[in-house]
Amino acid sequence: MLNSTQNIFTADELSLIGDKNFFPAKQRVTEKVRSTLDEIHSVLKNDLSGVRLLAPNGFDISAFQFVKGEHLNHYPYQYLDFPRHFVRTEKFTFRSLFWWGHHFIFAMILEGTNLNRYKSNLINNYPQIADRNICLCLGHSLWEWRYGAGYTLEMTGNRRTETAAVLTHRPFFKLARFIPITDSIVSEGGLAEVGRETLNALYPVITY
Repeated sequence: MLNSTQNIFTADELSLIGDKNFFPAKQRVTEKVRSTLDEIHSVLKNDLSGVRLLAPNGFDISAFQFVKGEHLNHYPYQYLDFPRHFVRTEKFTFRSLFWWGHHFIFAMILEGTNLNRYKSNLINNYPQIADRNICLCLGHSLWEWRYGAGYTLEMTGNRRTETAAVLTHRPFFKLARFIPITDSIVSEGGLAEVGRETLNALYPVITY
């Protein structure tokens, strides 16, 4: 009789296999996350009406996208991109991302022709943006979503010079606020308001 140790299920694995409640619960969570993203879209759409954004040529304020997947570093995810502009090396997008088991993230993704303007705006208006729970993401890819040492630099009032040094040679950058799943903001339904607050905090970077 063949018996491969790699095919022997542990007690924890057998418990998971036999759990008939997990996937219905996952579906309920998935639907609530989508409903939250719908609310965020509505709130941001209303807020952006009349705002003069420093956006790339061809930018369409009505463009948006909802995405759902299962494999962001092995975990399910959903996100809303709004406002959204991805054209080759031109990126001007605000992403509201749910990453299962990790956090909610509100992130402004910037790359392209106006990059130096965005960098200057950030440093020149640093006191307005600092100390608002916003981080400069340090990853070598725009699609790195981990938080903590080596991944993010929290923009506190005493880090203007450090932030400027990090920005100097970057061909793109991302500013983000991370909300732990355990935060009361999540349990009390406050994510749409935090999304609004985060984008508003970044107006000095992305407006004329």
